[in-house]
Amino acid sequence: MGKKFQFTLPLLLIFLFFILLFGRGGAQAVEVSKEQIKGLDEQVQEIKSDMLAIAEDLNQLEEKLLYPSHTQVALFVSLKRGADKFRLDSLDITLDDKAVSHYLYTFKELEALRKGGVQRIYTGNLRSGTHNMQVTLRGKTAGGSDFSTTGSMQIKKGVGPEVVEIILASKSLSFKTR
Repeated sequence: MGKKFQFTLPLLLIFLFFILLFGRGGAQAVEVSKEQIKGLDEQVQEIKSDMLAIAEDLNQLEEKLLYPSHTQVALFVSLKRGADKFRLDSLDITLDDKAVSHYLYTFKELEALRKGGVQRIYTGNLRSGTHNMQVTLRGKTAGGSDFSTTGSMQIKKGVGPEVVEIILASKSLSFKTR
């Protein structure tokens, strides 16, 4: 026990020496005025704002590169006015026999659609020409029974961007090009 105590005593003395030697400098370095802290906070907020603006610009550039206007197709979903009598569970969309979207709806999303909201459900590329779109709607009636309905449309894609609105009603679908 005596040897152990003798071994730790020099380490303890060295440790205390370093604290006394460097402790004062550390305390002085920590002392920063409130104005300097406020200035740093403002700089950090400015950098955050710049980064958000850059991220938005990059997102727009990415969309232009991935979906050029001459091949772009966008599909939107809305509820027909007065279609509150059913609960939308899911929506499946295929283009030219290829599944492009499967979406499960939450209560909040359904409420937003009921209040007139419009959801962009798909954005992609299509060549010019005629394309088959099939939409399957699944949900529950006001009485609580399950239902499923399918509608189809031929999209005539021209040179510019194509926008199609899928309008959902209880047990029926309709389409509107814009």
